[in-house]
Amino acid sequence: MDFRWKIKDKAEAVKVELLSQEINVNPTLANVLVNRGVDNFQKAKNFFRPDLDKLHDPFLMKDMEKAVTRLQSAIENKEKILVYGDYDVDGTTSVAMFLGFLSEFYDLVDFYIPDRYKEGYGVSEKGIRYAAENGFRLVVSLDCGIKAIDRVQLANSLGLDFIICDHHTPGEVLPDAVAVLDPKRRDCDYPFKELSGCGVGFKLIQAFSQRTGRDLDKMYGYLDLLAVSIASDIVPIQGENRIFAFYGIERINNNPRPGLKALILKGKVAKDIDITDIVFKIGPRINASGRIEHAKASVELLLSKDLDEAVRRAELVEDVNSTRKNFDENITREALQMIAIREANGSKKSTVLYKHNWHKGVIGIVASRCIEKYYRPTIILTESNNKATGSARSVFEFDIYEAIAACSDLLEQFGGHKYAAGLTLSVENVPAFQERFEQEVSARIQDNHLRPTLEIDDELLLDQINFKFYNILRQMAPFGPGNPEPIFCAYQVYAENIRILKEKHLRFEIVQDGQETRPVCIGFGFAKYYDFIKSKMRFNIAFEMRENTFRDLSTLQLNVKDIKFD
Repeated sequence: MDFRWKIKDKAEAVKVELLSQEINVNPTLANVLVNRGVDNFQKAKNFFRPDLDKLHDPFLMKDMEKAVTRLQSAIENKEKILVYGDYDVDGTTSVAMFLGFLSEFYDLVDFYIPDRYKEGYGVSEKGIRYAAENGFRLVVSLDCGIKAIDRVQLANSLGLDFIICDHHTPGEVLPDAVAVLDPKRRDCDYPFKELSGCGVGFKLIQAFSQRTGRDLDKMYGYLDLLAVSIASDIVPIQGENRIFAFYGIERINNNPRPGLKALILKGKVAKDIDITDIVFKIGPRINASGRIEHAKASVELLLSKDLDEAVRRAELVEDVNSTRKNFDENITREALQMIAIREANGSKKSTVLYKHNWHKGVIGIVASRCIEKYYRPTIILTESNNKATGSARSVFEFDIYEAIAACSDLLEQFGGHKYAAGLTLSVENVPAFQERFEQEVSARIQDNHLRPTLEIDDELLLDQINFKFYNILRQMAPFGPGNPEPIFCAYQVYAENIRILKEKHLRFEIVQDGQETRPVCIGFGFAKYYDFIKSKMRFNIAFEMRENTFRDLSTLQLNVKDIKFD
């Protein structure tokens, strides 16, 4: 992919120098930190040493008092409680967390996940009628419900109370629930707005635990599930999310629950699991059940009590995940062919594709795959329940939710956030929507949004690459949105000792005039550059740092992100 390099501006020199002295790091690292808002000693302490004691008071969230009071009342009066969640990773981890927590001391609790194909996203009429017919009195919805105005009204008429825990952008009117917990509410003063759906559910658990005097260590035992939701739902790893992710990943690495342990074994995930491992190896497996069959299987896996049970359940999920991969590959191939045909008739600034028999469960993945090839806001639509339903994915810095909202008169339902959304419309409206969405994107998008951007933190000379530098760098983890892994560049280097690996990758050393250090580089998919590099042509290189251990010997290795030749 042809990246546009965007090298971050140098931070304010006075702040960089002061921070460098206060925490004893070199100016390059201080510049990286200041550019991320870590510009004094206290912020650096909070950043490098996340502290659970620094979590915000959950009662700062609008309606939290009402939610805790109603939950307490349900338990004291022996009412049946239904935990209702979405079918993606955020939803299933939310349900497993909340149900697991309540089940430790309360028996009259069960869960419900809607069928992606029969009920669609969010709170469904079928789910509400199920709750009413089975004697439930309180429904706690997680990662959904913020736009379920009609559904909650139906629940009220059937004698069901709702507590909504959601993190999606609310509409102008909120559902008439007992409590609506969503930090994105305009009237909510909660200090951190970017919680995952599981994170909002966790704040309710925190508030309930504080109010009832429960052992907080019990609550912290669910941080592994919360970390999985944070990574998989691609929320910013800043503020409270950084604290949650730090301790959740620590738990995953040291003492994962049986369900996650089984997934780690199935995914052959290496030691020192990080956000990337969750996003690409653990999350997709949890997601697979809801995409292809029913997400209930993933919740049951995450609730497994012992490893033998978890492994049996993980094998079923693994089979479904293999099916998901096949759908993904075949539909992606079709979609790319359709785009190529459209490109022959002139380039567009958006992609909206529709085919009635594409599998609904993988269209979000296919949208992401299309962006890898044709970098622009993309919506993939298929037919479900006689409607066109789709998943939208965006490109860096472009708000796809706003563009979809501008077409709302053509839609029956939509929801999501800046970089990902879902929508439903009549099949007859698809051509009009394709045209309108292209108009909206063309009017809003900037040309530089249509070329993938590689954000580079700073330039390095090769002699700056050493373990002292790297050891501080890796303490900046967990990395993810809002705190990406630092990328550096080096100018005017040339390569020696070049090898092609598996016919598509490159391994080489880079040399820079005046520098003694000759780091090894691994360029995945960079074999096409072999002849240029072999010629000793000078180039600029962008890279991330990695520690490579072989036969108990550790060395630093540079993972190549991009190469630009003069």
